[in-house]
Amino acid sequence: MANILIVDDDPAVQITIRLLLERAGHEVTVAGDGRKGLALFETSRFDLLFLDIFMPGMDGLETMRHIRALAPAIPIIVISGRSITPDAYAEPDFLKMATKLGAVASLQKPFRPGALLAAVDGCLKAGEPEGSDVRSGRR
Repeated sequence: MANILIVDDDPAVQITIRLLLERAGHEVTVAGDGRKGLALFETSRFDLLFLDIFMPGMDGLETMRHIRALAPAIPIIVISGRSITPDAYAEPDFLKMATKLGAVASLQKPFRPGALLAAVDGCLKAGEPEGSDVRSGRR
């Protein structure tokens, strides 16, 4: 399966996503902020990233900008607990903004396990070239 990096400052979210992904057969690495996530990304190979948008220090949008410079094609799923409101005077829709900046998918916290796994499967399938064997690295 895939090697996935989760970058989120909330330990409960980290554990939830990690358990769901490990039960689905994926390898998971966790970072508590954008700087740690970027450092892990630079030293390891990942197939997919989960990025929380709002974290102390380096936020998810800044982290995504650095990661896109290093690996433009890696699928990124952004997550956020901020509410999405249709009110024109409310804060912007950061999930939508992140997808315009290069995230492949977004999930609003709290999310359903099925929605998370469907997003992961969709991102991984979209990134597979026709006829490739992802597990062995052969194409």
